[in-house]
Amino acid sequence: MAQHPFSEMPRWQQIGTLVLAPVELILTATAAVDLARRPAAQIRGPKALWWLGILVQPLGPVAYLKWARRR
Repeated sequence: MAQHPFSEMPRWQQIGTLVLAPVELILTATAAVDLARRPAAQIRGPKALWWLGILVQPLGPVAYLKWARRR
């Protein structure tokens, strides 16, 4: 698939990108900060595996925030 400059994208794609990209960045940053600060005993599964998991966009950060943290 050929890549096109942002200015050549349809208007709906431009708007979607401008809205969803910051949401994705915020979710990833929130998950990364939480994972860095949380002790391993409070996380379900290996911490190293969750580091890799949060890099899988956009599902990884959501999965971490929903299922990995023990309350």
